[in-house]
Amino acid sequence: MKILYLETSSKNCSVAISDGEKLLCVCEEVSENYKQSESLHTFVEWALEGAKLTMKDIEAVSLGKGPGSYTGLRIGAASAKGFCYGLKIPLVAVNSMESMIEPFLGQNFDYIITLVDARRMEVYTAVYDGQTGNEISATEAKILDESAFEEFKDKKVLFVGDGASKTKDVLQLPNAEFKADIYPSTKYLVKKTLEKIEKQEFEDIAYFEPFYLKDFHGVKKKQKSEE
Repeated sequence: MKILYLETSSKNCSVAISDGEKLLCVCEEVSENYKQSESLHTFVEWALEGAKLTMKDIEAVSLGKGPGSYTGLRIGAASAKGFCYGLKIPLVAVNSMESMIEPFLGQNFDYIITLVDARRMEVYTAVYDGQTGNEISATEAKILDESAFEEFKDKKVLFVGDGASKTKDVLQLPNAEFKADIYPSTKYLVKKTLEKIEKQEFEDIAYFEPFYLKDFHGVKKKQKSEE
């Protein structure tokens, strides 16, 4: 089954194509300026070219549904819906954080905790079993202080994501490791996507919304409230 993967929830604009479990091509770039609107469709074209396929060959679309950048998620969701509508193929949505833990499973960590920067001293976070990847604590928005994650102080924990740097500065966790240069990537969406396809866990394209986690407060809204 030829599957197109889109991940736009973070600074990493990422596109991949697989044939079943086999990854055929990946195009991605981490940019401080969030270039999803500029890069996404170009990356789709490049990935198709690299995989020697056309859009007509694609049989499903998998989307990293967030949480993360509101604008990035909107762009990814709109593109995924458009492809699915046009091609009459199913849409699969995977929590973007699950792709962040995939490279580190089965190592010597009791838990892997994802940290997506949500501005100021807040992060989007979830806790996973370091061996199986099973979700221990569901995705939530969390305010960082010295007592945050203190229940893991005697455990071997890996914190991953662009919220890891500011988290490391606040927490008192001597046994923890931090990797801040980890972003959601389509390279690690394949396994979960195939599991969902096997279970026929498809999204309703008409009503699907990304996993925003919090309401969006944009610049325009702030300007109106100040007037």
